[in-house]
Amino acid sequence: MAMVDSAPLVDDTVWIPDGSFMMGSDRHYPEEAPAHRVSVDGFWIERHPVTNARFARFVAETGYVTDAERPADPSLYPGALPELLVPSSVVFVKPQQRVDLRNHFNWWFYVAGADWRHPEGPQSSLEHRQDHPVVHVTFNDATAYARWAGRELPTEAEWERAARGDLDGAEFAWGNELFPDGQHMANTWQGEFPIENIGDDGFEGTAPVGSFPPNGFGLYDTIGNVWEWTVDWYTARHRSGDTCCSAIRNPRGGKQEDSFDPRTPEVHIPRKVMKGGSFLCAPNYCRRYRPAARMAQAIDTSTCHLGFRCVVRTAPKLT
Repeated sequence: MAMVDSAPLVDDTVWIPDGSFMMGSDRHYPEEAPAHRVSVDGFWIERHPVTNARFARFVAETGYVTDAERPADPSLYPGALPELLVPSSVVFVKPQQRVDLRNHFNWWFYVAGADWRHPEGPQSSLEHRQDHPVVHVTFNDATAYARWAGRELPTEAEWERAARGDLDGAEFAWGNELFPDGQHMANTWQGEFPIENIGDDGFEGTAPVGSFPPNGFGLYDTIGNVWEWTVDWYTARHRSGDTCCSAIRNPRGGKQEDSFDPRTPEVHIPRKVMKGGSFLCAPNYCRRYRPAARMAQAIDTSTCHLGFRCVVRTAPKLT
């Protein structure tokens, strides 16, 4: 194990020591397989996802405008309806009755005027949500923030190593029981998705960061609350060669040409891996509230349940 003889980078980060762990899972969704051992160098990672307050500081200092606040380029979306090209973002809208769970368009909608300042649309705001994770950020938005902060986005292997809290092979970030001693350990969906969330964990949408217990590394919200961006290009399964440090030597993982969505061949928007699940993950639909879980996300698309946290890969020098 690498030795670190310096104080923490800053108060908002945790040092994750180098080590190996079993990445992925053979027991759940096919994209998580095969489970394979990966070695990762030590790195610093933020204790919790970037909050609205921190993102607001970035915007105030740089004048940055997020992708959701800009009109889309029609040349990138052949055949798209004009109303889908205005500044907008993807928002979850609870159906009024049971719907076909095979069609996610029954609850996901592009909402004009939805962005990080207006999470549910133009009539919503960040009032009382300064300590909630920022959402409606694309991969480019998250990268821009990380660059401003002097940090980077994590690889999928780094993220999963940190999220596991040093519990190698455990089902969840806290062990093998979803509700140990009846305690809710993350902000997820309770009830019948997508029509009823009974909110037993105390929340229906995003929660303030740190509302649930930390994992073994002292990290908050690695599971639930919001999905988190990583830098890896998405592939339908883990590659058998992604073992023994390859996730660091090839930090972007996979190939960009493998990451397009075959269901929309006319739209050439590559996809990155997002991790961790969100407040919308439910036992009857999406059991992705686990470190091994992963999904593809188009790099140009922002949603109401996707955020990020940053890493630093070089230990600081004391002066």
